[in-house]
Amino acid sequence: MYESYFNLTAKPFDLVPNPEFLFHSKSHKRALTYLDYGIRERAGFILLTGEIGSGKTTIIRDLINKRHERVLLSKIFNTQVNFEQLIAMVNDDFNLPVQGKDKVSLLRDLNDFLIEQYALGNKPTLIIDEAQNLSLEILEEIRMLSNLETDNAKLLQIILVGQPELRRTLAMPSLLQLRQRISINCHINPLSRLEVEEYILHRLAVAGNREAVIFSKPAFDMIYTFSRGIPRLINVICDFLLLSAFAEETREIGEEIVRDIVGDLDFENQYWTSDPTGKAPGVEPVASKAEAVQSEGELASVLRQITHRLDSMEKESVEFRQLISKELDEKLTSWKNAFVVHIEDTSATLCTLSKNVEKVRNEWEALTVHEEGKPEKEGFLRRIFK
Repeated sequence: MYESYFNLTAKPFDLVPNPEFLFHSKSHKRALTYLDYGIRERAGFILLTGEIGSGKTTIIRDLINKRHERVLLSKIFNTQVNFEQLIAMVNDDFNLPVQGKDKVSLLRDLNDFLIEQYALGNKPTLIIDEAQNLSLEILEEIRMLSNLETDNAKLLQIILVGQPELRRTLAMPSLLQLRQRISINCHINPLSRLEVEEYILHRLAVAGNREAVIFSKPAFDMIYTFSRGIPRLINVICDFLLLSAFAEETREIGEEIVRDIVGDLDFENQYWTSDPTGKAPGVEPVASKAEAVQSEGELASVLRQITHRLDSMEKESVEFRQLISKELDEKLTSWKNAFVVHIEDTSATLCTLSKNVEKVRNEWEALTVHEEGKPEKEGFLRRIFK
């Protein structure tokens, strides 16, 4: 509607997850790098999480569009299914027959297909979006799919994509085995204040005109405040801002127009449950809350990693102490045996020496009986000290 007025070739803030508009924030760039590495290296399970509207689906679609060499993709976007239906969708994506197949037949077909593709050098990859909707039972059965492997490689790469509650689900004790198999773990954080500004200008540039409108610094601050750095909410606000600017025939957007749009949209009630500060929205309070939520999630993740590492260190310490104790016992036994042998040899030597001394003493005493035996004594001494 307003594209021609602003000299744009497309709507810059459409809500459709279009990979062409993907903005490489620090967090998004890290997620893309992890995903690319995981697929290339057959890393097994990959976990990607982020808030609603953070750009997870856009990243997945960008990943699909890249068409990695020898990578065969199966994409599951409907997770309100049972495991048999999920496997049927996976097999259908891999062009395997599914009609009239039961669960056992579907799994057997999938296993045969994966072995065949491995032999051909291909990398079948399963992407499950909205994975936070999966039940514990289905997540456990998905873990069983990772048992399809050779001695040195996974036959199926699995990428779980979901909202932060997926992490809380995976933290449950019953999913310990699945959690331990996740080799790459990435969370998409909200955009920072500077990234929000860069994001808006980036989308305008991709749509054909980076300078279609001029945002004031307070306007960027307000957009960051109310969106809390969530790309989808930035799009909602900015789309209405362009529409309002078009209606007023202006190319400048300031703080007041942002506040008016947010008020018209009843933004806090519509897109957030309530203002967590209990005050009128402002940059610092809302930003601090968003950062606090983000930090809390990161802290929980770090604490889980520390706990896991401490458990590993404790196990390694016990094993090390046991190994040292065993080696010490073996050395002490060896030293004891060597000492006993040395004592026995020494005793035998002393016994022989004692007998020789006694023999010499007896011979000497026999010679001293006769005074005229002096020559014999001298000869005896020469023989002894020779």
